[in-house]
Amino acid sequence: MFHQNKGKTTRQAHVEIPKGTYEDEHGRKGFFGRASHLYHKNPPTNWVKIDGPCKPRAYNLLKTNAQTDPWQATFVLENEDVKLGFMQPSGSMKYFYRCSDGDLVYFIHEGSGTVDSDFGPLTYERGDYVVIPKGTTHRLSAGSGNQKYFVIESTSEVDLPDKGLLGRHALFDADCMKTPEPKAFEEKGEFIVRIKREGQMTDVTYSFHPLDCVGWKGDLTMFKVNIKDFRPVISHRYHLAPSVHSTFVGQGYVVCSFVPRPFESDETANRVPFYHRNIDCDEVIFYHDGDFFSRKNMGVGMLTFHPYGIHHGPHPGAAEGVKSKTMTNEYAVMVDTFKPLRPTAQAETCEWKDYHLSWRE
Repeated sequence: MFHQNKGKTTRQAHVEIPKGTYEDEHGRKGFFGRASHLYHKNPPTNWVKIDGPCKPRAYNLLKTNAQTDPWQATFVLENEDVKLGFMQPSGSMKYFYRCSDGDLVYFIHEGSGTVDSDFGPLTYERGDYVVIPKGTTHRLSAGSGNQKYFVIESTSEVDLPDKGLLGRHALFDADCMKTPEPKAFEEKGEFIVRIKREGQMTDVTYSFHPLDCVGWKGDLTMFKVNIKDFRPVISHRYHLAPSVHSTFVGQGYVVCSFVPRPFESDETANRVPFYHRNIDCDEVIFYHDGDFFSRKNMGVGMLTFHPYGIHHGPHPGAAEGVKSKTMTNEYAVMVDTFKPLRPTAQAETCEWKDYHLSWRE
């Protein structure tokens, strides 16, 4: 189908929205596919009530019930490609862990520590993404203070997005990715390696320290990168789609980082996220730090879940609230999935039940 323009519209999406209308992006493939922009007389989020699985949801991950093992995440959303959860550990793992169900991403919401692995040790701190490849033997040890980690378990390999016309140094330079130096442990005793496969655990006991590698080479390894190293792509004349902030990609999902950036300075440009219904993607946002300008009553440690098909967009008053501001002040992690996510039983224990009504004036 070729591009068409009918009725009361604007030439450029997200710019010079016709007075008295609300722009709604109806797009495919998570902002990468064909799209139309619809101009409504009323905000498409001004519903009276919602009954059914499309209802937008929000969770306070700080209230999740911990597992018996504090070093195993409590997952709140999952599908065949990815699981999303939270953990609040302390001390050190009493075993060495090997996840054979997929890659692991620990986003350090609070705290610090060290992760020892086949490849060597890495220290981590607040704001770090710690990416551990599938099948890597590792053990985490928490530092002092509260520890709170947002956890992504991916059945496919966690990779970097194609930066295309932006060039290889955009978003963050490869030098920002820190990898470990080998460190072989020579201890003797009894050491347990706990292997997760299809959600079940197998304990393997060794009489020598399992992290005994004296060297490694290759292009598959554990690494970390901090969210503050992310350099956002910006446009002063146009509100860019969130996909421009892609940080990692996997089969069936993408991870994006929202960090402080200048607001659009063109007076005709939209300064807040546009209404959209995603169509092909479920959208999840973990709120890490700062002032979340498009959402009200959203604190750190919260997680929002917007299933594909239902509209979402800025809360009432968001556009007016940013008119006098020059910069955003937020850090958040977004995960878009192409297969529908399912809330787990644990998610119900920390849900903000009336979140879907938060768009009311």
